[in-house]
Amino acid sequence: MHQQTSAGASYGPRNAGVTPPSVLNLNAYLMYATGKAARRRLTDALTAHGLRLRHLTVLAMLEDTAPLSKGDLASRLDMNQSDLTRTVTDLERAEHVTCTRDPSDRRRIEVALTAAGRGALARLDHEVSATEADLLSPLTREERDRFTSLLRRVHTHLEQVREDPPTH
Repeated sequence: MHQQTSAGASYGPRNAGVTPPSVLNLNAYLMYATGKAARRRLTDALTAHGLRLRHLTVLAMLEDTAPLSKGDLASRLDMNQSDLTRTVTDLERAEHVTCTRDPSDRRRIEVALTAAGRGALARLDHEVSATEADLLSPLTREERDRFTSLLRRVHTHLEQVREDPPTH
């Protein structure tokens, strides 16, 4: 059975790729679908370099910070500890990071970006930017800046809620 909208468009098996208008009113769905498309495109670009989004995220975090412990990295990236360990192991094998025991606490493993890791990030910068530009191509430069600003505000809010959950 096909559903007719007020504009006369039909939704059903023949229009499976067309999102029904009622779903387009759900911001959570729009964020999910857009995020999924962005992730797929970025994954394609990174796979050509033997990397995944989680690798890029860890490298970028380490570029912005001093060396961090695996625990701090997992916490800052809201990443499962075992997933972080696998990611760091991949990056260490590729010589993008080094792992050393903290001399003051031998249980703690510090992860640091290497020159090869910085080089990988520099090489990926163009591809990541091109992927984002393609994804956001329907927007003007001003709209992209506004969109980024709004996403950062929502992200900052969610980070604060994660760190300081509201008490009821």
